[in-house]
Amino acid sequence: MRVLVKGTGVAGLTAAFELARRGVVVAVSERAAAPFRGASFYAGGMLAPWCERESAEERVLTLGKASLGWWDDATPGLVVRNGTLVIAPARDKAELSRFASRTSGYRSVNEAEIADLEPDLAGRFRSGLYFADEGHLDPRLALQSLYEQLCGMGVLFHMGVSVDEQRFDRVVDCTGSAAVGEIPSLRGVRGEMLYLATSEVSLSRPVRLLHPRIPLYIVPREPGRFMVGATMIETEDAGAISARSMMECLNAAYAVHPAFAEAGIIETGTGVRPAYPDNLPKVTEDGRTICINGAHRHGFLLSPAMARQVARIIC
Repeated sequence: MRVLVKGTGVAGLTAAFELARRGVVVAVSERAAAPFRGASFYAGGMLAPWCERESAEERVLTLGKASLGWWDDATPGLVVRNGTLVIAPARDKAELSRFASRTSGYRSVNEAEIADLEPDLAGRFRSGLYFADEGHLDPRLALQSLYEQLCGMGVLFHMGVSVDEQRFDRVVDCTGSAAVGEIPSLRGVRGEMLYLATSEVSLSRPVRLLHPRIPLYIVPREPGRFMVGATMIETEDAGAISARSMMECLNAAYAVHPAFAEAGIIETGTGVRPAYPDNLPKVTEDGRTICINGAHRHGFLLSPAMARQVARIIC
């Protein structure tokens, strides 16, 4: 069995990895000259199925819970299991109650407990929610790890060149937002993010700040680096981050800790995430071709489940 996987985002690499470790002969093609430079490159990397249930269907929770173990196994040492801290300013306490009413798997924490979890936030927030079983990873390191492992398993990558699909028994299409306009009902949802650098703040886990207008998350990367995001704008335009989004992200980061006002902005980025009307991914078949698409904001959380589904179909 020879399978061609199209796309080197998180959906494509997880599918290729799941197939290759089951003994399938896999090749991967990518229209760009370099791998994983689409929306996956700008993802938050939060493996947070309980938190995501706040704005998603139950299926996101049930499928997403297994992703922590999958990433732990596939990329040893990259998953950080320190949970997720959800906070809100005192004036937005109603947002915290609403979030709690739509989620599970948390415990309520007071001001002292928040300080124990994140000492740099001591005295800044009176109450929050702690999702202890969640985790996160650096998407760029995770994608690089999968890429290197696939190369070591003999998977051939065809970058920036066309590939004759007739040479393969099956094709797995993981081209993401590039398929908008080709797949009925698939749309693009733009996400914007920025990286901040400061030695004045230290966080051990993703922190979600609730706000009626600009909910935001801050994810720690290497020491002194933080990913701040992300907007959800109904557009397929992948241009530069807007001034409004930049100001809103920075204002929200400042609300988490004033030291972010002096942080350096070392990178900004935008990615268009593919989504179906229900914002849930789908695995569909059309002859020899299997398509994985529509992960919306749940790429790293749900790609392992989609990859396993494809592997079951092919194997």
